[in-house]
Amino acid sequence: MSTKQRVSYFYHPEVGHFYYGPSHPMKPHRLKLAHHLILSYGLYKKMECYRPHPATPGELANFHSEDYVNFLMRVTPDNLRSFTQQMQKFNAGDMTDCPLFDGIFEFAQLYTGASIDGAIKLNNDETDIAINWSGGLHHAKKSEASGFCYINDIVLAILELLKVHARVLYIDIDVHHGDGVEEAFYCTDRVMTFSLHKYGDFFPGTGHIKDVGAKAGTGYSVNAPLTSGMTDKAYEDIFKPVMNKIMEIFRPGAIVLQCGADSLTGDRLGCFNLSLKGHAECVKYVKSFNVPTLVLGGGGYTIRNVARCWAYETSVLLDQPVSNDIPYNDYFEYYAPDYELHLTPEPRENLNTEASLEAVRVELLQQLQELKGAPSVQMQEVPPAFNLNKEDIYAEGMNDGGPQDDEREEGDGRTSKGMGDGIRRAHSAEFYEGDKDQ
Repeated sequence: MSTKQRVSYFYHPEVGHFYYGPSHPMKPHRLKLAHHLILSYGLYKKMECYRPHPATPGELANFHSEDYVNFLMRVTPDNLRSFTQQMQKFNAGDMTDCPLFDGIFEFAQLYTGASIDGAIKLNNDETDIAINWSGGLHHAKKSEASGFCYINDIVLAILELLKVHARVLYIDIDVHHGDGVEEAFYCTDRVMTFSLHKYGDFFPGTGHIKDVGAKAGTGYSVNAPLTSGMTDKAYEDIFKPVMNKIMEIFRPGAIVLQCGADSLTGDRLGCFNLSLKGHAECVKYVKSFNVPTLVLGGGGYTIRNVARCWAYETSVLLDQPVSNDIPYNDYFEYYAPDYELHLTPEPRENLNTEASLEAVRVELLQQLQELKGAPSVQMQEVPPAFNLNKEDIYAEGMNDGGPQDDEREEGDGRTSKGMGDGIRRAHSAEFYEGDKDQ
């Protein structure tokens, strides 16, 4: 790689302040831990840091149904009783895994706006890697909350990338199947989805190896169903050959990488046994292809390990080595008793045998080989983003309300800019008095 990749980081200071409720495993507070670790390691100095915009209801409706977006906008913990029917329809509320907590819509706006902003930066060629650890909520459907996810920021970011790129690759290394993203693009060949996940008696229950897509998208959904105990080496032996084949066959113009940290060892809900280095090896490998990449968070329910993972992966994306000793920060005590960055995998059995892993790898490589190469798509010229430079702003508005406001050039006003001969010209449809009146 001849030039160093430009990295942009998107973080909103309010996104870690939301609370799903007591005993709920999803803790947005983990985002604050990760952010403070990134700060204390000094990684922020090596990348451009941005405060993202909150996504508007109109932006959310680019994928989600309007009635679902309106429901999320209006519902609060205080008015739940008037939304009983809609809560059932949209799979949200206390009887589901998607509670309707205070500030839910603002939370969705913040994490989604960051993903959209990252995609726009990539589209404008203003960065090579865009990071949003608050994003990656891959289970949300068009009109339904699911698996702690309300708005699918990934689908919205991919839709943004598709405005410029003919093909986008989505990679999901969360322990759960990326069902919401796969479903959204199941029938198109412009988006390939590649998910490695626990399969069998495990949420969401989708992601069988035979689920390969439909219609034009047949062959473009790539699923690696695994079982408990995945180790670094076993994971790498599946990920790298399949990823390499995807890049050869599909040749994406942009990549979206979901880095769910629930595939790490010791996760509250996960059952894999990956170390930080094993998880980050996937990130490093994706980075090596030098394709514009949006890097997102996702699952992760042992929050001190989530923070460790995403801080370390930020350092990997920056090619910046960091110490194994965690530097002092506002949340230092969370990392007791060893105060070290890296994790030691648990001494337990990997239930994925060499034969079962080989079977998955061979089948996926065969699926990819049967594709006829990268699909072509007729691209139209993309209109430029609405962007006024300072000179334009000052030129347009500097005299507003002043004595020279709307001052015009000399002329009698009968023709454009006073440059005509002053003769009034009749329009062919104009009415006249007398015989000429038709």
